[in-house]
Amino acid sequence: MTNTIAAILLGILEGLTEFLPVSSTGHLILATELFGFDQREWEVFNIAIQPAAILAIVVLYWRTFWDVAKGLFKFEQGALFFVRNLLVAFFPAVLLGLAFGDVIETMLGNAVLVCWTLIIGGFAILAIERWAHPPATGPGVAGVPLRTSVLVGLVQCLAMIPGVSRSGATILGAMAFGVDRKTAAEFSFFLAVPTLSGATVYQLAKHGSGLTAHDIELIGVGSLAGFIVALVVVKLFVAVVTRIGFAPFAWYRIALGIAGLAWLGLR
Repeated sequence: MTNTIAAILLGILEGLTEFLPVSSTGHLILATELFGFDQREWEVFNIAIQPAAILAIVVLYWRTFWDVAKGLFKFEQGALFFVRNLLVAFFPAVLLGLAFGDVIETMLGNAVLVCWTLIIGGFAILAIERWAHPPATGPGVAGVPLRTSVLVGLVQCLAMIPGVSRSGATILGAMAFGVDRKTAAEFSFFLAVPTLSGATVYQLAKHGSGLTAHDIELIGVGSLAGFIVALVVVKLFVAVVTRIGFAPFAWYRIALGIAGLAWLGLR
């Protein structure tokens, strides 16, 4: 398999999984392992293609971002609370990322850890789906209480462990704290913009000097594939979770984790 084809496949995988509660990082690590590539050589690529998913959110929710931007200039309460909630939820990840960046990078190459966290996370989703009873509708991201936003930010930090899933942690965490499904999903989408942007900038600043022209070409190809796929996935995901919930994703995580452990053990 050529590197270009691998970049396209990894980009598609990123677009498919970034906003689903199944862990995009975990999937990329397992896929890289499956292709037989050196994890370290593709580590920066896996992070550098994340802005494509961010761009998909900006395109799909451009009106929301535009309304918030206009509202900020007018000091409207809804816009101020929207930004406040994202910032306080983003802040814990900044602190932990800077404090434990090296430890996190070490875990990124551990495919066995990914499999176990996929399984554990799947059972956690089933538990929250069974015992959490959020309202059917909610006030939107701007209406989420400040305390809940802080708690969602703390839960998001669990996603620094490969396989946990940033979107899964934030969505299910928000639901556990009483946020409705649609608002929880959109909170996760919007929170991805500063979180993934910050992680990408940090990693490229740390490792980007070693990128070659071919590396940049691969990142471009993978990003384009991820952007196109993410556009479709986000809309479908919101429709699915508001109707049937998260259980299918939980069972998928468990099955993938078990299959991954079996495959890694038999190699």
